[in-house]
Amino acid sequence: MIIILLAVFYIFTPLLILHLCHRFPFVNKLGAVIIAYAVGLILGNIGILPSMGTYLNEYLTINPNADNEDIKALIVDDLITRKDLLAFNIYKLRDTLMSITILLAIPLMLFSANVKEWKKMAGKTFISLIVGLFSVVTVVVVGYFIFRGKGMPNLWKVSGLLIGVYTGGTPNLAALKMMLDVDANTYILTHTYDLIIGAFYIAFLMTVGQKVFHRFLPKFPIPLDEVKIKDLDGKDPFWGILRREKFYPLLKAYLVAIGIFAIGIILSMLTPNNLTMVVVILTITTLGILASLIPVINRIDKTFESGMYLILIFSIVVASMADVRNFAGLTPGLFAYITVAVFGSLILNVIINKIFKIDADTTMITSVGLICSPPFVPVIAGAIGNRHIIVPGITVGIIGYAIGNYLGFLVATLLHAL
Repeated sequence: MIIILLAVFYIFTPLLILHLCHRFPFVNKLGAVIIAYAVGLILGNIGILPSMGTYLNEYLTINPNADNEDIKALIVDDLITRKDLLAFNIYKLRDTLMSITILLAIPLMLFSANVKEWKKMAGKTFISLIVGLFSVVTVVVVGYFIFRGKGMPNLWKVSGLLIGVYTGGTPNLAALKMMLDVDANTYILTHTYDLIIGAFYIAFLMTVGQKVFHRFLPKFPIPLDEVKIKDLDGKDPFWGILRREKFYPLLKAYLVAIGIFAIGIILSMLTPNNLTMVVVILTITTLGILASLIPVINRIDKTFESGMYLILIFSIVVASMADVRNFAGLTPGLFAYITVAVFGSLILNVIINKIFKIDADTTMITSVGLICSPPFVPVIAGAIGNRHIIVPGITVGIIGYAIGNYLGFLVATLLHAL
């Protein structure tokens, strides 16, 4: 009964979160993902659920470089030794929900991508995209060598996470967590610091960013009185998702996503065990992009939002697995590394775009599309009063979603081999 109640809590709590975001503007400003993580952390640390491993802290102290498989094996062995069937079933429930939600979310979110439109991007926007990707990868790699050996085990995995989230977004971060086998505490810390630093990043761009960049970069080529935003669409993107005309077509999208998921699983069976999750995620990412080229799938409304709902479930589950008592040893270096990744890539982006004479607004919106993902593009466009950059910014962000998994895994693997 407890397992059923916990499963219901995980699956339906995002509905309450989204309702609160819809009803109360101040809750919406916090963001559904942040609230989901907060709910998960509270659930996992108030003591109402059984411990997942009595000797976990001692083990990590003795073996700081232990990988996630070692930790999983320790937890399972400990639970079996204690004959704690409830804790074991909770552990299996969490592991199952994490896998299912992220592996279905990726294709659902990619179904709405308009790949054919990518080639139509304006020349300067395309250059700015390439510069933005180069800046993120360069700064993350340089940061890896700066912070390597500073008390953060498996830093190459963190580097992969940062590449994924700063070229794509939370879905890529979650996918790479599974691809690189990142433990829950490191993942939560990485995402928590990303949210904190991201808030300062957004605040800078919304307040003085444009004025600062105008000192180094050209102004937008179209006069602002021709592009100024009069009324941004403030509608809740999740609203109406359960209505019959939206919900039934979404069921078809889910069937396609499940089919893609099944193909990924079948292909993974043909590869070594240590590559199983890598093959699955790269397969569903590729097939999700290809499926978006089929008009009948691409036109289904709310597929992106439906995928984000699954991301919220994932967020609550993974946050509830994190033990705040294990946070202390990682914080200083990781916080500094993420700060360097965000603001270092922004600075390098501006320097290179100055060479290519890319305007300030395009530079800002490209950076936001990569660092913060598409939902933040209209926010920044509204803050600087330029509606002309919304579509290019969102397009950049969607491309980032599509390539983030590939790029994050590739960079992490190369760094691990060095």
